[in-house]
Order: sequence, then structure tokens, then C-alpha cells
Amino acid sequence: MKVTALIMAGGKGERFWPRSRVRCPKQFLDILDCGRTMLQLTVDRILPLAAMEDIYIATNEKYRRFVTEQLPKLPRENILCEPAGRNTAPCIGLGATYMLSRGEDAVMMVLASDHLIRQESIFRNVMREAISLAEEGENIVTIGISPHYPETGYGYIKRNVDIARGNANPVECFVEKPSRKMAEQYLRSGEYLWNSGMFVMKASTVMRAMETYLPEVYAGLRRIGAGIGTPQEQAVLREVFLEMPSVSIDYGVMEKAKNIYALPGAFGWDDVGSWLAMQRYKSIDEDNNVIVGNVAIADAHNCIIEAKDRLIAAVGLDGIVVVDTEDATLIGDKEHIEEIKKLLEKLRKREDGERYL
Repeated sequence: MKVTALIMAGGKGERFWPRSRVRCPKQFLDILDCGRTMLQLTVDRILPLAAMEDIYIATNEKYRRFVTEQLPKLPRENILCEPAGRNTAPCIGLGATYMLSRGEDAVMMVLASDHLIRQESIFRNVMREAISLAEEGENIVTIGISPHYPETGYGYIKRNVDIARGNANPVECFVEKPSRKMAEQYLRSGEYLWNSGMFVMKASTVMRAMETYLPEVYAGLRRIGAGIGTPQEQAVLREVFLEMPSVSIDYGVMEKAKNIYALPGAFGWDDVGSWLAMQRYKSIDEDNNVIVGNVAIADAHNCIIEAKDRLIAAVGLDGIVVVDTEDATLIGDKEHIEEIKKLLEKLRKREDGERYL
């Protein structure tokens, strides 16, 4: 069976402000300073599994040019521009609808565009097993990450470890971000995985799940499907998509369906969710600082400082994040840097706020 991929690339990347902006979010940036953007890295790692012509990018119309520039070999018709953000269920359903419009069913990998995976060969082996399992019947496979510390910033997947299909186990439930105490219990039990948001299933399987659990979304997708290839395609897409409810695939389908398997992955996954991730992937000096660009420091410890052109000089700092760009500078305590969205909400209320977002 053909293998396809839907890469979701419509997010704003707000937790990487001020480098990541609405006008150019982090998936289109070389956040890791490796010469490839996050989107390009995502495509690179799956090319041994799916041909370029079978990769679809779901994004926003304002980001179309970034996709075409960064993925010049991607067929232009494989860029699916959502008229508005409606969360992951309509996005995934839209991808499945376009894949099925090509005339044949396919196993689809659903991936985020801004995750880092360090051990790519192991990742591909896990995905191959997921693809094989998804080809059987109506199985939906979610890729869970084997936890190695009690993380409170991720959702978790509870699996039945007493039943196995190869390395996969049936999913008992999805749980929200836990307290520290609960996360420690999950880690000790061995029954839980981090929810990575990666799924593998046939396009027809996800559509039947939508019909069962999200009939309003399914009805809209059917209308969009009927318009594909007609002169009214874009008009129908815009009209229908804007009417759809905003609902996540976890809440809308995964928490209700009974045919879900969790396949554990230990391949160096990271969602690179905030500036704190830089400590894990960039060089650290003898004082545990991450220093990038035109920076001079004295008596600074445990800091993350990124400069662009002008000099950033820091003295006597501990646990501080400083990120400088052409028109904005972020300064924050590492313990509170995850709260950056509160800052952006305040910017939105300023008369000149939009220029900085």
C-alpha cells in the first residue's frame, strides 16, 4: 500500500518569540543553526519512507511561499492551505480527503513540522512497524515517546502492556498534562508514554473515524472532497472550512476510538517547545551558558543569550534568557520563560503591537 505523509506546518511558534513571528514562525526557521529549517529536517527524515510526491504540507496561505522556497521539489498541489486554524482534527481530515481524491487509499503518517529527532534510523524503523500495523484493518497507531523523566508539559498515553502486537500495545486512554506527583507515578508504572502527536493510519480509516465521532467535520470534508478538481475548489474549501468546529484529533477521535495502538519510540524526540530546548542542542560553555552571536559575558551562569548584529554584553546574570532581533529583545527568567504567551497577549493590546508579533 502507498505510504504518504501529512506534515502540519501552520503553527505560530509563539514560544520562540522574538525569532519566531506570525509572519515567519519557527517551522520555517533554522532554529538549530544547522543549515536546514525545521520543516526541511522533517521532510528529510521521512523521504526514505514516502516519496516527495506523496508528502503533503498543511499550512496557512500566508506561509505558502516559505513551503515552495524551502521544498522546491514538492508538487504545488500538495500544499494544502487552510483558510483558518481549526485545530488538528479538521487539518488531518483535510489531508486524508485530498489523498483519497487521488483515487487510491494510502497509509498516512501525520507529523508535526517542528519536532527534532536525533536518531533518525531508529525513528524510521518505528514508523515502518507503525505502517505495517496501520495497513491491517482499521488500526490507528500513535507514536508514544518512552519517558525518561517525569515531564509535566506533555500529555500522556496509557497503554495495556499485557497485550502486545509486536512492539505495540492497545491504548487505554489519553491523559492531559499531569502534576509532578502524577508524572512520577506514570514514570514508575511503565504503562505510560509521552504523547508526541504523531499518528499513522490509512486515509480511509481516519475518514471513517471522523464519520463516527465527528460527523459535522466529516460532512464538511465530504463537501470539500466533492469540490476538488473543479473551478469552485478554493471557494468551497474556504466556505466549508470556516464553518468547521475547532477540535483536536486527540479530543475528537483518539479519546473515543477503540482501535488505537501505541508504539513506543526511543529515538531522541524533542518538541523543541521553547527557548529552554537550546540547552539540549547547542554548545554549552563551562558555566552552563548557551551563547550565540555577538555576545560578551562576565560572571554569567546558566544563561541562554542569542545576539544578532549588535553586541549583547551581560554581567553577573544567572538563569536568564536574552534573545535579540532587529526590532525586539526578549529578556526573561528561565523559570518563567514558558509563560511568554502572556507577554504576547499584552503586545496584542498595544496600538503598535502587531508589528512585533
